[in-house]
Amino acid sequence: MDAGPSAGSGFTSGFAAVLHGANGPEFVKAVNALDNTVIADCYRREALINQALPAEVPAPRLRWIEDQADGWIVLGFDAVKDGRMPSAPWKPGELAATLDAWTVTAEALSTPSEALQQVGLKPIGDDSDFADWRGLASGTSSTKALPTWVPTNLLETLAELETQWRQAVAGNAVLHHDLRQDNVLLDTNGSAWICDWNWPCLGASWFDLVLLLATAHADGHDATLLFASHPTVRGVDGEQLDAALAALSGFFLISGAQPPADWSPYIRQHQTWCGEVTLRWLADRRGWTF
Repeated sequence: MDAGPSAGSGFTSGFAAVLHGANGPEFVKAVNALDNTVIADCYRREALINQALPAEVPAPRLRWIEDQADGWIVLGFDAVKDGRMPSAPWKPGELAATLDAWTVTAEALSTPSEALQQVGLKPIGDDSDFADWRGLASGTSSTKALPTWVPTNLLETLAELETQWRQAVAGNAVLHHDLRQDNVLLDTNGSAWICDWNWPCLGASWFDLVLLLATAHADGHDATLLFASHPTVRGVDGEQLDAALAALSGFFLISGAQPPADWSPYIRQHQTWCGEVTLRWLADRRGWTF
């Protein structure tokens, strides 16, 4: 079996590459549970979710899984032909293809299938709350955790917006819950495939667009227009989007300030960046300057 180059993205130390064997190309990723229990558990969860996805969802399909006695978890997926990540910064056509893929996905996942229900999906926020701005505003968390550019004079406003997040994003659709640029592959036809189904939960379909379009806003695209024109956003008002942006920005900024995670050496930098792009999109929408 021949191996292609290692995948050049992600936040873990696991192996990931396209392998060419007797049955054609496969995308294989592997991690040793003895070295990284968190990611190994994520791989097991991903295998269950992937097999339960409706056929309409544009996601590479799991072919096999090996959960070995020596601790190795190995997953083999259909390889996306000449698959590559979208360009950074976002190109309009690639962003449009990704949004189209989410349109198809959201339609297929608007109601959980019996197979997905059996996997045991929980509502978004079932195990935790987005309450970071409220903690900062009340003084139970220290503002020293924030980057110096964050406007502390807006803490009360951000906290108030944050209180609305749960009602704003409530729903029964299945969310990917980690829809970001490096979890998308483009094939030779320019179509987008959504990968890495580790964290699905239940909520409003449009919530998956928020972080994705925040990165587009950072690259100079009109994220608000793109959001408003997406089919999943029918009936959603601006306050709902702003509540989601407030919740995500506080979560990511506070998470990024935590000590390094041994299971993912670059996750804190990524979280801080996500906090910045979501907060700056919110600021642009509200007319805040800082």
